[in-house]
Amino acid sequence: MSTPKVEIADIVRRHGDEYLQHFGRRMPWRQWRALLDIARCRTAAMGGHVDVCTNCGLIRCAYNSCRNRHCPKCLGSARWRWTAQREAELLPVPYFHVVFTLPHQLAPLGLANQRVVYDLLFQAAAQTLSQIAADPRHLGAKIGFLAVLHTWGQRLNHHPHIHCVVPGGGLSPDGTCWVPARPDYFLPVQVLSAVYRAKFLDLLYRAHAAGQINCPGKLAPLSNPVAFKCHLASAKRHDWVVYTKPPFGGPVQVVRYLARYTHRVAIANSRIVSFENGSVTFRYKDYADGNATKIATLSALVFIRRFLMHVLPPGFTRIRHYGFLANRDRHRHIDLCRQLIAQSTAPAIIVLEPPTETSDEAAAPLAPDRCPACRVGRLATLRVYARPFLSPHVLSQPAPVWDTS
Repeated sequence: MSTPKVEIADIVRRHGDEYLQHFGRRMPWRQWRALLDIARCRTAAMGGHVDVCTNCGLIRCAYNSCRNRHCPKCLGSARWRWTAQREAELLPVPYFHVVFTLPHQLAPLGLANQRVVYDLLFQAAAQTLSQIAADPRHLGAKIGFLAVLHTWGQRLNHHPHIHCVVPGGGLSPDGTCWVPARPDYFLPVQVLSAVYRAKFLDLLYRAHAAGQINCPGKLAPLSNPVAFKCHLASAKRHDWVVYTKPPFGGPVQVVRYLARYTHRVAIANSRIVSFENGSVTFRYKDYADGNATKIATLSALVFIRRFLMHVLPPGFTRIRHYGFLANRDRHRHIDLCRQLIAQSTAPAIIVLEPPTETSDEAAAPLAPDRCPACRVGRLATLRVYARPFLSPHVLSQPAPVWDTS
């Protein structure tokens, strides 16, 4: 994959200090930290090391990564490890992709109360899927699934939604057999939408009554319980979008496809077309126009502001597992599911194909310690350079250049 001509780090280094001058006093520390890490990631400001390949003798000077989960350059190794772990947990059944969205009427509350509202999104989506799947009128089984939070739209606008990937079937209520879903149909989206809307609004109302919802600025009138209840009633009258579709390819392709959802930030460097005269131009997909690819241009300060809207609270878990895929006893439940699927006569059983090395975007990335030249040898460390002290308040401060002679 070729290196992008323009990176988010370039924009932050050029206009980050100007942004801090205008908005620094109102910024939470997590956003400040994200800018600092992105600006210095994989530069001498982070320290680094010199590696040598054990096979071809390649010598490479490598700067350390910032490891900030909002940095677009630090997701490759995490994606590789996550993909390897999930591929070991695949079941030989079809997988479905279900998305739960938050209507725009409630999005400002989510932005002002990220930790609380995003957690309620997870709760409402998980409860809805589990309840409808357990209903004998639909699937009648206990399912397992993985849920991922995204807070952005294609134009970096605030658009919170939950992506769920669900194996097509589940355990019977007594846990003695596998209940398969239809290969081309999982659960009715109209029912999912209605139940999800009711659950989320009830959870949000309870959180407001418990004093967990802040209403700053223009949201101040919603501090009144009566006004807040009317606001929820207005949101209830609108359609809440829930949609489901079978993901592409077999189960292995599902995990690699999902890895692009789990380990990503609001915008990838590859989508940035140009950065000049204080403006950033980037590509986006217009889903309302048949997924047509279009171009948008924002000033650098607006671009940074929109990017920082999607920096999550510290410690917030954006990838969660539920049902028989929950972290507790996950491996025991997966082994049980495999045994029951093997005993099942359902026609939807799929033979898991082994991972293959291809050059397309869905392929598993190269291991972080593998030589990028020969792709056979391992990289061993020859020399380590300590991280120099730099001011935490200046993004454009240059770092010293290494003497690698």
